[in-house]
Amino acid sequence: MSADLVLYEVRSPAAVLTLNRPDRRNALSRALIAALSDSFARAVDDGAVRCVIVTSAGSSFCAGMDLAELQESLTPQREESPIWDDALRLANLYDRVYTSAKPTIAAINGTAVAGGAGLVSVCDLAVSVPEARFGYPEVRRGLVAAMVMPHLLRHVGERTARYLLLTGELIGAEEAQRVGFVNAVAPADRLMETALQWARSLAEGGPAALARTKELLHRFSRQSGSVEETAQASAAPRLTDECRQGLEAFFAKRPAPWAPEGT
Repeated sequence: MSADLVLYEVRSPAAVLTLNRPDRRNALSRALIAALSDSFARAVDDGAVRCVIVTSAGSSFCAGMDLAELQESLTPQREESPIWDDALRLANLYDRVYTSAKPTIAAINGTAVAGGAGLVSVCDLAVSVPEARFGYPEVRRGLVAAMVMPHLLRHVGERTARYLLLTGELIGAEEAQRVGFVNAVAPADRLMETALQWARSLAEGGPAALARTKELLHRFSRQSGSVEETAQASAAPRLTDECRQGLEAFFAKRPAPWAPEGT
């Protein structure tokens, strides 16, 4: 695992975790998931850190799951597919961020889709640049956004969630703010300034009071389904022929076989 996949910087009172895979639009490979999990655990254990800010290098926040890595894991030559373990690792990362006793902020420097939008949704607060777009195009690849579905529903409600999850369409930053997916939109040169200002505001709260508030918010959200259940629901569709066909079409830059003609 390369430590450079996530840059760790303390900018009091926050730890800033920067996804550092810009050449792949910060897609969530196994190595990046592991690096982010380790960096997040480091921030939680650091007594000098009161808040965790997640951002990214490059022009994209996160393109979601590394589809090339997924496609390789589905090849018939593999004796065992790692998809179950892969899904569980990502589900555990989301749960770690969501249930963290320390507040979390997503500073979204570019488009966040699929698992990248999921990473935004598990943070307590989110600020985005105007150019960012958000969405869940999984169904267009024969995939299901199962593990991030409960978090999306908490923010935007069922009507908007159904639109995003079933159509696979993307929405802009202003629309994301309107429906409650992000808290604010700020120019790129003020993105981190805004996140750090929020971090200072959060640090004025008592650590125990903040942790208890987050615990109660989790409890009252009435989220159903365990980490293991959501991971399984996300992983199962990856083994289908539909998913294989969807990935083949994606990499060949052609419509999926089920798409209407002329798409």
